[in-house]
Amino acid sequence: MALGDDRGGVTVEAAIALAAIVATVILCVAALLAASSQVRCVDAAREAARLAARGDRAHAAAAAREVAPPDADIDIRRDGRRVIAEVAVGTPLLPGLVLRAEAVAALEPGADW
Repeated sequence: MALGDDRGGVTVEAAIALAAIVATVILCVAALLAASSQVRCVDAAREAARLAARGDRAHAAAAAREVAPPDADIDIRRDGRRVIAEVAVGTPLLPGLVLRAEAVAALEPGADW
């Protein structure tokens, strides 16, 4: 084999290209899962705020847990005449990313907090 022979060069290039394709596919799947989780967080926060504003705190937390992604942190609090629901969850494929959603609803007249 002479110095500067190109044999095997295509194999190395193919291996690098394949690794890049696999990494790209994994990132795309992670992005889709994160987007899906974000939508679930928004829905959970909205539902919790709506139910809590009506005075139904127990069902608000249960509904948020049902809609939110697994292992989500759910916080429902009152701020004056408003109810604020926050939902946060980490993503398994993107460990540094924490998804958050917040919903605010006006406390309904006669609602028992």
